[in-house]
Amino acid sequence: MGEEIRRTVHEILMRAHWRDPLLVDQSISVTGVRISPDLSVVTLFVKPLAAENELEIVAALNAAKGYVRGELGHALNHLRIVPQLRFEIDRSFDEGAHIDALLRSREVARDLAPHDEDDDDKDA
Repeated sequence: MGEEIRRTVHEILMRAHWRDPLLVDQSISVTGVRISPDLSVVTLFVKPLAAENELEIVAALNAAKGYVRGELGHALNHLRIVPQLRFEIDRSFDEGAHIDALLRSREVARDLAPHDEDDDDKDA
């Protein structure tokens, strides 16, 4: 269900005729979905591509969520109830880059370097 919603919302965002200038010609990737246990709320994790104003874009998406929800209801007409939508920035890319930078740091490289066992015996 989550993947179907993710894919459908991505298609809606790509072909939408936005009134908000922040969303016009904006490429937005829907990277993930979290569905509440009762299926009443769907959180969509998005990543605006090549945009510096991610927070403003996500706020604009949340302001337009009624439109997106209506389109989702038309596209997935087999759903008994169309869930409420929430948009959030996907921070996993930033977290991954941070972890990668940490792993490449001098301190970690030093800790991962092979140690000479003779040096360890001298310290004892």
